Amino acid sequence: MPLENLKDRIRKGKLTLGVSVPWDSTKEEIQRIWSQDKDYNFISIDSQHNPLDESKIASISHDAAELGIPVHFRIKHTNYTWQIGNWLDLGPTMIEVPQTEKVSTAQEAIDYFYYSPAGKRSWGGTSRIEINDRPDRLPYASWWNNFGVLWLQVESLQAISNIPKLALPGIDCISWGPADLAFDRESNPHHPLSISDQACIDHAFKLLEDSHAQLVLRNYNWRERDKFIDMGAKVILERPK
Repeated sequence: MPLENLKDRIRKGKLTLGVSVPWDSTKEEIQRIWSQDKDYNFISIDSQHNPLDESKIASISHDAAELGIPVHFRIKHTNYTWQIGNWLDLGPTMIEVPQTEKVSTAQEAIDYFYYSPAGKRSWGGTSRIEINDRPDRLPYASWWNNFGVLWLQVESLQAISNIPKLALPGIDCISWGPADLAFDRESNPHHPLSISDQACIDHAFKLLEDSHAQLVLRNYNWRERDKFIDMGAKVILERPK
């Protein structure tokens, strides 16, 4: 089943909602969570704080594709950006890099996310999303480069300051990491942004005003969705209901 082009949706500023599912979800569990809200646009799995089981990444991606659902995957660690292409070969359509602070990390993520000429991702993988529909190398590469969605997560005061530099062409989203940011705010009480998480969010939105990238906010209570929409969020990742 063809998937919605979320890259295009996000860049047009349309509200895009994701929901997290367990790292070892079955197809039935994915269906159950997905059916909780007709407005969901993608599911999310996480390896940063969960076991990294590549067979489960592949099986979840396969099951979700059969259901017409795009899959977002947060990778294990910032230093693993070189492995993004390998994980994409298992079937996800969206990648998030946690704890990003350096422009070099952003560039390496781009390099291994996109095929040439936009990047240098290696060609191969029979589990890649929609590869059977586009088996030829150049048409598939061109399609992917205009389809896959790449996130960088900012989780420190320094990272927030670097947002304009991190939002390189090819970065679709800058995602919010409130918990690790709280540690940094507590360690730097005199920093002008340390007064609250909301002050940091407001500053991040301002820094992205003239950018193609969207700020992603995580919502830990689905009943508060409208609060995040009112803040200006166009991409929201929620916990299941």
